[in-house]
Amino acid sequence: MHAFDVLGDPVRRRILELLANGEQTAGAVSAVIRDEFGISQPAVSQHLKVLRDNGFATVRPEGTRRLYAVDPRPLREVDGWLEHFRRFWTPPLAALATELARGRRERRLNGPADPPDERNT
Repeated sequence: MHAFDVLGDPVRRRILELLANGEQTAGAVSAVIRDEFGISQPAVSQHLKVLRDNGFATVRPEGTRRLYAVDPRPLREVDGWLEHFRRFWTPPLAALATELARGRRERRLNGPADPPDERNT
């Protein structure tokens, strides 16, 4: 399965978001996903399996629990692919950073503005 096929599913993306905060038990992930998406525990388990089988998640047994975590390697590959397209959003963000810096510089050089006179409003 291609990385974008894996990431194309909103449930799997949400599971990865949960796992980005650190290791989670299968039960904890399942509880959140069931509440947010209204799907069964077996369906959540299938999504976890897809993530695991495609390298996006790792699982570690701890007693009777299974702890899931993000495996960043496939995400790095996705990031590498996205590199071809960064030019579409990087220049506008760079321009925004320039404008913000210009505003900070002007405030520093001109000093703080006087507060408006509330009696005249």
